[in-house]
Amino acid sequence: QVQLVESGGGLVQAGNSLRLSCAASGRTFSSSAMGWFRQAPGKEREFVAAISWSGGSTYYADSVKGRFTISRDNAKNTVYLQMNNLKPEDTAVYYCAADPKFGVRTTTPREYRYWGQGTQVTVSS
Repeated sequence: QVQLVESGGGLVQAGNSLRLSCAASGRTFSSSAMGWFRQAPGKEREFVAAISWSGGSTYYADSVKGRFTISRDNAKNTVYLQMNNLKPEDTAVYYCAADPKFGVRTTTPREYRYWGQGTQVTVSS
């Protein structure tokens, strides 16, 4: 079992930055790829970024490439999402997910086994 708790969300103005954290518990964290998803009101949950168990491989949605960076610290059982140059369209609830069925390039929510409760990110124009 893996338990995930996100933090770091909030309200920011467009162009600013936020860093989300996902604290994980469970023995399998360090051997599991991790991902971030987001869901805006009235929209489906969408893939944002993923990172391999070692941190050596990452994968991003085109909409965030060049602005967001995913990283992890296995010693702290934590995954991060650094979000720069935020835009109003980045407004959503952001979710951390673990244990993807097909590794770091898994982008379908149902193919991730574990989920956090989400943290709200609101970007004002």
